[in-house]
Amino acid sequence: MRRRTGKLTCTAIATTAVLALGAALAGPLPQPARAEPAAAAVTDYCRGQCSDILPPGQNGNATLADILANKAFGTHPAHSTDQLGPYNNLVAGYPTLTDDKLSDFFNDSSFGVPADQVAKVDKPRDDVTITRDKKTGVPHIQGTTREGTEFGAGYAAAQDRLWLMDLFRHVGRGELTSFAGGAEANQGLEQSFFGQAPYKEEDYQAQIDYILASQGERGRQALADAQAYVDGINAYRKQAKDGRYFPGEYVLTGKIDAITNAGEIEPFKLTDLIALASVVGALFGNGGGGEVESALSLLAAQRKYGLAEGTEVWESFRERDDPEAALTVHDGTSFPYAAKPADAKGTALPDPGSLTPEQLVYDKTGSAKTGATKQVEAPKKLEPLRGLYDDGVLPRDLFSRKHGMSNALLVSGKHTAGGHPVAVFGPQTGYFAPQLLMLQELQGPGISARGASFAGVGMYVQLGRGQDYAWSATTSAQDVTDTFAVELCSPDGGTPAKDSTYYRYHGTCLPMEKIERRNAWKPTVADSTAEGSYRMQVYRTKYGLVTHRATVGGKPVAYTLLRASYRHEADSIVGFQMLNDPGYVKDAKSFQSAAQHINYTFNWFYADSRQTAYYNSGLNLVRAADVDPSLPVKAEPAYEWRDFDPTVNTAAYAPPAQHPQSIDQDYYVSWNNRQAKGYTAAGFGNGSVHRGNLLDDRVRALVKKGGVTRAALTRAMAEAAVTDLRGEDVLPELLKVVRSAPITDPQTAKTVQQLESWQAAGAQRRETSAGSHTYGHADAVRIMDAWWPLLVEAEFKPQLGGELYDALRANLTVDEAPSAGHGPTGSHAGSSFQYGWWSYVDKDLRAVLGEEVKGPLAREYCGGGDLSACRDALLTSLQQAAAKPATEVYPGDANCSAGDQWCADALIQRPLGGITHDKAHWQNRPTFQQVVEFPAHR
Repeated sequence: MRRRTGKLTCTAIATTAVLALGAALAGPLPQPARAEPAAAAVTDYCRGQCSDILPPGQNGNATLADILANKAFGTHPAHSTDQLGPYNNLVAGYPTLTDDKLSDFFNDSSFGVPADQVAKVDKPRDDVTITRDKKTGVPHIQGTTREGTEFGAGYAAAQDRLWLMDLFRHVGRGELTSFAGGAEANQGLEQSFFGQAPYKEEDYQAQIDYILASQGERGRQALADAQAYVDGINAYRKQAKDGRYFPGEYVLTGKIDAITNAGEIEPFKLTDLIALASVVGALFGNGGGGEVESALSLLAAQRKYGLAEGTEVWESFRERDDPEAALTVHDGTSFPYAAKPADAKGTALPDPGSLTPEQLVYDKTGSAKTGATKQVEAPKKLEPLRGLYDDGVLPRDLFSRKHGMSNALLVSGKHTAGGHPVAVFGPQTGYFAPQLLMLQELQGPGISARGASFAGVGMYVQLGRGQDYAWSATTSAQDVTDTFAVELCSPDGGTPAKDSTYYRYHGTCLPMEKIERRNAWKPTVADSTAEGSYRMQVYRTKYGLVTHRATVGGKPVAYTLLRASYRHEADSIVGFQMLNDPGYVKDAKSFQSAAQHINYTFNWFYADSRQTAYYNSGLNLVRAADVDPSLPVKAEPAYEWRDFDPTVNTAAYAPPAQHPQSIDQDYYVSWNNRQAKGYTAAGFGNGSVHRGNLLDDRVRALVKKGGVTRAALTRAMAEAAVTDLRGEDVLPELLKVVRSAPITDPQTAKTVQQLESWQAAGAQRRETSAGSHTYGHADAVRIMDAWWPLLVEAEFKPQLGGELYDALRANLTVDEAPSAGHGPTGSHAGSSFQYGWWSYVDKDLRAVLGEEVKGPLAREYCGGGDLSACRDALLTSLQQAAAKPATEVYPGDANCSAGDQWCADALIQRPLGGITHDKAHWQNRPTFQQVVEFPAHR
């Protein structure tokens, strides 16, 4: 990471800029550090062996003066970027990493703040103290009452993430454009989210009422905690507004006048937290869906090969329960769920050519129709910030892309050097500035934890550590979402049209419920999109939200999507409360019990000084017998979820014992791979090659050797984080095929040798030296990036035909290289190699080579199964790839020039506010990460 220079000069100039804008825009003066450290009411059993990291930095609020200084001089507010350097430096430092060097790359996550490390103390109420440390500025919140503790959590969250929380509560309410501006990307994201989770105001309150009615004393306490948290947010919100040290984005988006201070930061309400929870659930905690798209590829396969063989071909690509898949529970224990029935009943495939997507946006006016822009008048000093959000404040496809992120590596104490479990784990939530997560320590009655929480719903630590245990999660995405074909009807008894807004439920013709949101915007300094507006509209039925219309057997239907956690995104609050309660979590079993109260689809991992544990959470549905959950099903009583109550969207759920789980397995790995035998994958492509293999192979080797340390497990993670999955696990088969006969063309031979050298060196995407911004084996990396999409097409398209090939690509993207535009922040997002055709290529080539394949594809595709023809196809595509210049493979974007390979991969903290950061080396790694080894227990 590039170091800033000229600190004194920049600081002096920045100060002058602040004074020129008026003291009203400056941040509050910090209170002097007190002599005493924050109260330490609990024992920390980690004894200095717990660490964490969360780039770019803790501080996510910047005044207008801060933003101007960042644009003009590259300066950053304190603690807004100080965790990015250590995070980035692990790329160069991991090969020689030892336990005593972990502190070079991670923060000490011990409880409390030593007296000589206290930077600032706030006391927003008499019953809570917020102490921030010098190194990172993390808030350590100590409350003498529970209410005070939660008030402090809300206050600290607003200090660090007020703009971000405000932004996401408006996303959750489907009001992003009216809040942040009408940029095209904002419109796209707003529409995508509202289509998935549309709510009326009474729906938010209904979630609160449901928790009060169904979750007993813990539910009541959780909502009291949440209200105190909201009160803390509002206390800081008012102080910051009155004191004129609020985030500068409020000025740039026209909410507050920089000179007069006129305007308002709207007070937060408890229902805003429900809206925020719906965003978290939509991003990271759901699974399944896509049944309509699956139906289209199945029909294409049946048209190509006939009903029986076409179905077999489709099933082999589906890879529901592939015997070669990497598993988190690898001891052979089976947890059957969502399996394919022998004879499916109630499947409702659309008639050919009848499918149309449901319209979402209506009544466009102004720039919503024309895309026009208009510059508003602004003080000259704000000119550097003009157009800050012209490309949107968030990626437009944040919610429309598949998300399968986060990883975990845990080793039982039986195989570690210290005799205690070791864990390296964390969520992969993308790279934002400020980050979606924030660090905090909470100490108060019934609460004792440190770790990360999603900004705005940080009443509790969601991923972190307690007094003598730590926990984390990865996205599991098992199938908890189904598509129903709802029969349309006409209220007068006549023949319904395909666009009818009436549907049949248990024999009665009912009107669909219309949920609307009208949004309007005007140009601001930050977003020059001209004035415009539109109306979003979603129809809701008892079977979910209308997404498509079609005919099935000639009868008009609406396809609806129903997610088990819809209307229940906030229910998980009790599970998180339990994880923070040292009186509840005392061992692996009690941890699993807490995780059972979380309805998000997550894989939960646990480590203390004695045990490791795993539990898969989520509202696993008990479906009607013989229903195929991968395809649309008729909306009839016989095919509904068991005990389905549409009034509150509840049903019968699989009991905890049927969820994948384990205690003290020799090791656990998860990188969004399959959970266990029999537990079917919700999507396509979860087979023989998965990025989970990058972890599984390394950790298995460590366990076999024994004496695993924190540093050794971190090295395994870090090496996997810079490894190209295709190069490590598929290139060997590709080379076998192309080497199956002599290569006579000298240039092609040289190309193959380059790939062989790269593969032998570890198939890494890593700098030759720290800061060189040049990959080792750079040409081989370029060839692999260019070759992969070409070789997949050459291997499969001739046999599948264009229609089926395209339909399967709609189910599963072909590639997910680091430079591609995917992941939670679009390009430069880090997370890579989750979704792709790696398993298909691997299985097909092994079959063509005559090698054993468990769970093979139904046919051999490469060269029609002929090795020589397959070789010719691969070599032709390889020659095409080798001829592609870097400027074509890496075409460049707003951040990188064409041909810059390192930059094309690089991590960029997507600015959600006005502060930007330096680029960082690509890593396929959790955003927030813990390294823990507890040597003692209560």
